[in-house]
Amino acid sequence: MTRLSDRETKSSREQVLHQLYEAAELEHCLMCTYLYAAFSLKTDADDGLAPAQLEATRRWRDVLLQVAIEEMGHLVAVWNITSALGGAPRIGRFNLPLDPGALPASVVVKLAPFDAATLQHFIFLERPAGSDEADGEGFALERAFTRGAPGKRITPMAMDYDTVGAFYEAIGQGLRDLVEQWGEATTFCGDPALQLTAAEAGLPNAARVICSKTALAAFNAIVTQGEGAPSHVEGSHYQKFEAIRRELAELCAQAADFRPAFPAATNPVLRSPPRAEGRVRIEDPTAVAVVDLASSCYGLMLRLLAYAYAVRSGDADKNLSIDLAIGLMHALVPLAELAARLPATPGSNVNAGVSFIALRDAAALPPGPSARRMFCERFEQIADAAQALAAQPHARAKVANEVIARLAARALAEFDLGATAPSRDASTAPAGTAAAPPAGAPATAAPAPAAPTAPAIEVVEADDMTLLFEGKRCIHARFCVTGAPTVFLANVQGPWLHPETLGVDRLVEVAHACPSGAIQYKRKDGKLDEPAPPVNLARVREAGPYAFHAELVIDGKPAGYRATLCRCGASKNKPFCDGSHHDVAFAATGEPPTTSQTDMLPQRDGPLAIEPQRNGPLHVRGNLEIVSGTGRMVSRVTDVRLCRCGGSANKPFCDGTHARIGFTG
Repeated sequence: MTRLSDRETKSSREQVLHQLYEAAELEHCLMCTYLYAAFSLKTDADDGLAPAQLEATRRWRDVLLQVAIEEMGHLVAVWNITSALGGAPRIGRFNLPLDPGALPASVVVKLAPFDAATLQHFIFLERPAGSDEADGEGFALERAFTRGAPGKRITPMAMDYDTVGAFYEAIGQGLRDLVEQWGEATTFCGDPALQLTAAEAGLPNAARVICSKTALAAFNAIVTQGEGAPSHVEGSHYQKFEAIRRELAELCAQAADFRPAFPAATNPVLRSPPRAEGRVRIEDPTAVAVVDLASSCYGLMLRLLAYAYAVRSGDADKNLSIDLAIGLMHALVPLAELAARLPATPGSNVNAGVSFIALRDAAALPPGPSARRMFCERFEQIADAAQALAAQPHARAKVANEVIARLAARALAEFDLGATAPSRDASTAPAGTAAAPPAGAPATAAPAPAAPTAPAIEVVEADDMTLLFEGKRCIHARFCVTGAPTVFLANVQGPWLHPETLGVDRLVEVAHACPSGAIQYKRKDGKLDEPAPPVNLARVREAGPYAFHAELVIDGKPAGYRATLCRCGASKNKPFCDGSHHDVAFAATGEPPTTSQTDMLPQRDGPLAIEPQRNGPLHVRGNLEIVSGTGRMVSRVTDVRLCRCGGSANKPFCDGTHARIGFTG
């Protein structure tokens, strides 16, 4: 064994974990600041902006939200590395604004509404190494100081760094030191099944870390996409913010009175702070209720994420806690937008804003019945507060109430404590059941379209088989009219199905080629009907739908073995594809990148449950191999959320875009 004296100049596991905790705090804080600025933007038609200005602010909001989602992906990557080293991820953080010392003096983090100074601050935080970008006005460091202490210490000490890229390089070197000392297997001694994956969370960069190669790749992805990326990297956060800066300057030059955001408070607080300087206390009763509810949703979301890291993949509690945490993120959006539109104090010209209050300790609850009890009790409290707030004439409060009521009902039902779901104004029906829309609700609260009536199924008998055709599932792939032109007569008046003109074995082959499942059959010659496939597959079609081949159960109902499901968001026959991707010129690759989730599944067949989440993704449970249009492996999963709004930046996986674009379905 390597002796301590031989390791005096090397990083310790404790020191690397200490640095990872700071990295998690940093990513978490940046995510909150980007969200706060996004929620302050004016995005409604009656917000007093000219059409071109409104189009720009909506686009900027989308960019900020996408960057925040990517920061969440960075955070999950840091959590996964922490777990891989045998540590418990740092879920919590310090409350905002950060006091000096939590991060280097040059990294100032506080909540501020969107304006030119805040945007410049974001650019400064995301600047490449060697950049001369200045910080935004009003974001000057409180005092200059240097962290750390001279001499060798075995007590973990914080380090200073000029850019976040340099910080991650230092952590990467610490990982290399550990591997040099202990080897790969001993260094990465954590249980990989405790980590979160893109398939489970629908977040970019969420991949299992099992060795130094995967850990360093995660660091590289964080830096290349975000803080410290080289200035030439296309799509980096730096480039995205720089593009907004140029457009903002152009619009301000055209109209000097252009105000793209509401006057949300800088550093809002709900209680009297030890230092009142630079903070705005929220006192308006409605604003207090909104921010209080938003903070409670945020805190419960953190608890659920921490719990997910204490439970192994495949456990129902892990899947449920992730689902509920993602749902709370969606509930937080309308509350945060409403807070930025309400006065901080009665009659004030400064508005409130969601404060992202952190729990004193967000560590994982011990897995089991006590944790489930805690979650259910908390959901009931939050749902009661949401229902009371929804009685006020604010459409966004009604949207939040509807989301929270469904989450509370699901928590009580699926954590299985024998409790009864609370009776609330909003629907507490299972996912997939449409709720009555709240009066005056914006587009994001629009109810799911009514389920289409059962489509007519044409049935034609022949001597050796019964041919069935379900027209509403047809996507006109033309395998039928080209493979069996005497059976399927295109563009004719009257009867068009003639199974008697082709041998049953050949007609069965044509039916099996139909990707939509519109063609079904029943044999009369004693041979078996269509069997379940030996491997469950979902093919990602170029600029088109998902083509599933498995023993399908869609929205709780058996659906055969073949189906094409919409991923453009435009189908009028959701969840099935109806060809609308052609009408809307949907552009999406059929060759998405391969994820790290490619290990062979212990079982590759079996029932595949597909649940279209209301106004959200396809939640798929069961053994599934996702492949590209050419058959290349993309991912092997047992629980995944697939985008069906058409907007995800991480296609085919959901990244939460459906919530911010108002997808309904």
